Amino acid sequence: MSDGALGLTQLFLFLFFIMLGFPIAFTLMAMGLFFGYLGMQERIFDLLIQRTYSVMANDVLISVPLFVFMGYIIERANILDRLFRSLQMASGNIPGSLAVATLATCALFATATGIVGAVVTLMGLLALPPMLRAGYDPRLATGVICAGGCLGILIPPSIMLILFGATAGVSVVQLYAAAFIPGVMLAALYILYAMGIAVVKPHYAPRLPPEEVNIPFQAILFSLLTSFLPLALLIALVLGAILMGLATPSEAAAMGSLGAVLLAIAYRSFTWAKLRESVFLTARTSAMVCWLFVGSAIFSSVFGYLGGQQLVEEFFKSLPLNQFTFMLLAQFLIFLLGWPLEWTEIIVIFVPIFLPLLDDFGVDPLFFGVLIALNLQTSFLSPPVAMAAFYLKGVAPKHVRLEDIFRGCMPFIFIVLFCMACVYVFPQLVTWLPEQLYGGGGAGALPLTVDAPPPGGFQEEEILLPSD
Repeated sequence: MSDGALGLTQLFLFLFFIMLGFPIAFTLMAMGLFFGYLGMQERIFDLLIQRTYSVMANDVLISVPLFVFMGYIIERANILDRLFRSLQMASGNIPGSLAVATLATCALFATATGIVGAVVTLMGLLALPPMLRAGYDPRLATGVICAGGCLGILIPPSIMLILFGATAGVSVVQLYAAAFIPGVMLAALYILYAMGIAVVKPHYAPRLPPEEVNIPFQAILFSLLTSFLPLALLIALVLGAILMGLATPSEAAAMGSLGAVLLAIAYRSFTWAKLRESVFLTARTSAMVCWLFVGSAIFSSVFGYLGGQQLVEEFFKSLPLNQFTFMLLAQFLIFLLGWPLEWTEIIVIFVPIFLPLLDDFGVDPLFFGVLIALNLQTSFLSPPVAMAAFYLKGVAPKHVRLEDIFRGCMPFIFIVLFCMACVYVFPQLVTWLPEQLYGGGGAGALPLTVDAPPPGGFQEEEILLPSD
C-alpha cells in the first residue's frame, strides 16, 4: 500500500471509530501513532514529543481556560436570572417580548460563556416555563432558545474563533473584528423574526397581561442598571480591549475572569463551593480542548507525512470548481460533519484539510473562518442530530416533544443560511471592521504569533525529526 493510500485509510478508520463512540482525542492519537509507526518507524515517538510540546506552549490557548472560567463563574452566580428578568421588564410592550428578552439574554450570555450546552440548558430552565405559561407556541419558544444558545460560537469573544485562529495561524484579534458585525446581524435577524411572528401570528406569542407590562419606568431603569449594565459593561470592556489593541485575548480573558468573580461578589452569590465547581469544570473543559489539539497535531502531521493531504488537494483541484462552488462544497461538508461531531473536533481535525486550498481559490482565511462559525449554527439546529434540541429536550416539560423543538429550529436555520448568503454577497460585512481598525489586511493588529500547525497539516519536509 502506498503512503498516500495509507493516509486515506488512516482518515477513514478514524471516522469509523468515532462513529462507534470512541473518545475522539485519544482515537486521534492512537491512529496517528499506529499509522505513523507504519510510515515513520520509531521517529513517530519523536514527533509525539515535539507536537505535544508545541501545542502546550501555544500562548493563544491560554485564553481558552480563562474565558471558560469567566463563563462558569457567571453561570453559577445566578447572574443570568437577573439579566433575563431585567430584559423581560424592559421589553414588556414589544411584540413577542418574552422571545425578544430570551434572544437578547442568550446573545449576551453566549458571548460571556461560549458553551452551547450550558446556555441552552440554563435558558431552557429559566425562559421556557414563562413563555409556555404566557401561551407561546412551543415551537417558537423552543426555537428561540436553541438558536440564541448557539450564538456564542460566532459572537466574540468566541472560543471557537480562538481555536480556529490557533489552527489556521490567523490573528485572533482580526477574527474577532471580522465576526463582530455578522454576529450582531444574526442576533438582530433572530429578534426581528420573533417580533414579526408575534405581529403576523399573535397566537404564537400572546402579549403579556397588563400587570406584567405596566411597570414603573424607575423600576425598569433600576433593574437594567443593576442587572444588565454590569455584565454588558464587563463584556464590552473585554472585547473592546482586544479589538482596540489594548490587550491580547489572554490578557483580556484574565481581566474578564477577575471581573466575573468581582461581579459575583457584588451580587452576594459568590461562595467557595461555586468557585471550586467552576475551577473543576474549567479544568475538565480545557483538558478536553488541549488533548484534542495534541491528538489533532499528531494525526495531521502523520496524515501530511504520508501524503494524504496531497491526495485531498489533488482531488479538489481535479474537480471543475470555482471560488463559489468550492465554498459551497466546503461549507456543505462542514455542515454534514456537524451532525456526528462537536465544533471543536471540526475545527482542529477537518478544517486544516481545507486551509491549503484557500489560496488556490482566492479565499481569505478570515472570511472562511467567519463562514464556518455561521455554518456551525446550523449544525447545532439541524435534525436528526441537532445537539441544541437534545440539550433543551433534557430540561423541557414532558409535553414539549422533540418534534416540536426540531420544527421550531427550522426557521432559524433558514435565517442562518440567509445570513451566510448576505455575508458571501457582501464580504464587506466581514472585512470592513478589520480594515477600519487595523488597516489594509490588519497591518495594525496585535502580532499574535501562534505555534500552530501550518494550514492543512504538515508536509514531510516540515517535520523536524532526527535522522535514523
